[in-house]
Amino acid sequence: MRVPRLIGLMAVDARERARAQGLFLNAPDRPDFHLAVVDYVVRQYPQPGAEVPRESMVYVWFDFGEGDGGGGGVREPRIPRPPSGGLQRELDEPGGTFEMTNQ
Repeated sequence: MRVPRLIGLMAVDARERARAQGLFLNAPDRPDFHLAVVDYVVRQYPQPGAEVPRESMVYVWFDFGEGDGGGGGVREPRIPRPPSGGLQRELDEPGGTFEMTNQ
């Protein structure tokens, strides 16, 4: 059987999908995994699509760990939003001498 993609799913949905495929789930970074509901899966092993025997263990993580970019991040829009309009040119530091030219 092929391992389903669990990355991006909430814990409760990942458990249900694995159970429906006849797989067991383990979360090394969450001893309270059976209580987790709305945390999002950020990594899994074996990778999605890998062939494994029925009743195999699939490991999932809910945090990237130290030095790997932090947690799953914020999923709602942040206010204030960045300015629109694409890239902007960096301006010169004030206080320099400026020459005016006729063009």
